[in-house]
Amino acid sequence: MVSMTHGRPANAVRGSARPTDRRSRACLARKQSTGLFAPSPTFSLLAGLLVSLFVALPAHADEVVLWHKFRGAERTALEGVINDWNGEHPDTPVVPMAIPNEAFQNRLETTIPRGNGPDLFIASNEKIVTWSRVGLIQPVTVDRSAYHPVTMQGMKVEDQSWGWPTSFKCLSLYVNPALVPDVPRTSDELLAFAQAHVGEQSWGLAFNVVETYYVVPWMNGYGGGIFDDDGNVALDRPENAAALDYVKQLAELGPADPTTALITQLFNQGKVAMVVDGPWLAGELSEGLDYRIETLPVVSSTGQPAKPFATIEGIFLAHGAKNPSGAKTFADYLATTGAIDMAVTGRQSVANLAAWEDERVASDTFLQAFRAQLDATTPMPTAPDMAMVWEPMNRSIRRVNRGAAAGAAAVAEAQTQFEIVTKPPPPEANPIPYGALMGVLALGGAAWFVRKSREVQVKGWGHAYLWAGPAFLAIGLLVLLPFIVGSGLAFFSHREGEYTFVGIANFLNILLGRDWPITSPLSFYYTLLVTVVWTVANVTLHVGIGMGLALILREPWIKMRAFWRVLLILPWAVPNYITALMWKGLFHRQLGAINSFLSFLGAEPVGWFDSFLTAFCANLTTNVWLGFPFMMVITLGALQAIPRDLEEAAMLDGAGAIQRFRHVILPLLRPALLPAVILGIVWTFNQFNIIYLVSAGEPDGSTEILVTEAYRWAFTRNYRFGYAAAYTLLIFGTLLIYNAFAKRVQE
Repeated sequence: MVSMTHGRPANAVRGSARPTDRRSRACLARKQSTGLFAPSPTFSLLAGLLVSLFVALPAHADEVVLWHKFRGAERTALEGVINDWNGEHPDTPVVPMAIPNEAFQNRLETTIPRGNGPDLFIASNEKIVTWSRVGLIQPVTVDRSAYHPVTMQGMKVEDQSWGWPTSFKCLSLYVNPALVPDVPRTSDELLAFAQAHVGEQSWGLAFNVVETYYVVPWMNGYGGGIFDDDGNVALDRPENAAALDYVKQLAELGPADPTTALITQLFNQGKVAMVVDGPWLAGELSEGLDYRIETLPVVSSTGQPAKPFATIEGIFLAHGAKNPSGAKTFADYLATTGAIDMAVTGRQSVANLAAWEDERVASDTFLQAFRAQLDATTPMPTAPDMAMVWEPMNRSIRRVNRGAAAGAAAVAEAQTQFEIVTKPPPPEANPIPYGALMGVLALGGAAWFVRKSREVQVKGWGHAYLWAGPAFLAIGLLVLLPFIVGSGLAFFSHREGEYTFVGIANFLNILLGRDWPITSPLSFYYTLLVTVVWTVANVTLHVGIGMGLALILREPWIKMRAFWRVLLILPWAVPNYITALMWKGLFHRQLGAINSFLSFLGAEPVGWFDSFLTAFCANLTTNVWLGFPFMMVITLGALQAIPRDLEEAAMLDGAGAIQRFRHVILPLLRPALLPAVILGIVWTFNQFNIIYLVSAGEPDGSTEILVTEAYRWAFTRNYRFGYAAAYTLLIFGTLLIYNAFAKRVQE
């Protein structure tokens, strides 16, 4: 057992395989590696053109262009290795190019097929199967004996090597030695320690118990896992159910609603004795914190170690490399000779076995701790099906943790959801009838436009068209063109980068409930109902609260009216994603201010995201806080135009306050308030940020609205871009119907 003590290693977290976002690094890393942030086809096309024109400059014939996304110490180490290489090989210089992490994947996919990409690039291994199938990378010959078997396995597809492994990252056990004199070696000992060290604001163990990435070690340790021996996804195994039941026990003994940021904060404060996390955590720990790193314990019932995923980072040879011979030579140099510098200077846990024999690497207790854990890991799966596992498994884990289902039922539901999102695409359709229909519609539209043009007097309007031209051009490029492309995409099925014309099959699947039963929280009709209720409730409260405050603030007897007006506008002025994160913290079950106030009043704390009603109320509260100032400002402005004489006359006629409001004020407010209400309905109908950031659709997707559900179909459910485009067209159609109704109301 290798351990580390006293302080954090310098810049140990700056890796490209894991992100540095403090709020949810593990979740974002999983989404990034599986393609959650994959761009839309429209964006990819436009970005590819821009990159081809402005980013990918032609390289010298003998140069080797290397793309990476390193920062900090890792970038310094890489540039040092490159400088050494360039000094020894002046005829084959390596030119590094640092690409922003969020743009890295998109640039690879848009430049390499056009021949404007790099010769080499450094990335993690999760997508090598996809890359090899679409032709982004080339197979290579690697001396497998020079690297740890786990890292080499992560670079293979059907016994063919597709890259040189350079480093790895995995989970391990961070321990505060002042609180843990004897480190638990088995899962039973770990559970007993957690039970014995639960205080009012302190815990024995904490980790992100709601994310599959952090639960996988126990699934593997119990003898289960994501894939079976034949390489098929098998989530509904009894071993996985047992692992989820065990994790539920740990979750009950740890902080509620854990996030990476919360766990880091608690560990820094000494309120948590042990944390399960990866090397990226070290860079977030306090300078003076004493800790050591241990391997994860053995599962008592099986005798097998808890085996986390090992994310393998490697250097890949791009398809169409300008200097493949020089690129291969340098890649081998970086993965072997340069591994020592990457370990010593860059603080990477390297894959090359010889590097670990260097005295400087062997004496680094931080690196040695993760080297010991590597022997009890499994490579991050590279099969494309892995991308579709995260969402159903995350939901099943959350169901078990909140007591809504036992482990066996939860993993069975996860398997069902996985099979739904990975079912075969619709059959290919004949595009000729659709093309003929589009032609008829285009001719009809052209005829209508010509007829309307003849009815309008355009003589002398040349200057007007000249001034309006740039605006029309911008709208055409930024709004109309993407809309047309997106609308056309709704008639296609996407699978592994290929598009197949399927006609209206996507619309039929959605409207006929072929993917989910109509009563399921994931069906279109259930989500539509939730969206309508969400919109009506929000707009009603926005108007009611905003109008009430405006009526109060117009009264002359209110002191400091200007101050109160400015104060009440502030919720509208703060960016809504910041407000959403603030309110999510307020709703935290154990540490949130709202539950603290309820406890002060003698009430039981509420698990706000454990049921539909409370999660919906949490979303509603957040959005009402954001929306009422807008209605208040509109109402205040309209009230200024209403003469007080009218109200005084009504009062003299014996009208009460309610009658004056109903028959005098409200009719005069309606012309100004009605457009604001219509606009508020459209905004709220598509309010993505609040749903995504506050409840995240919990529980079980029941609080999703149409726009967030379309997003998930596009980026977390097998990248079904055509299905998502059909979803958005149905949203557009719904809003068109509403717009026609609103016009009639205004008339």
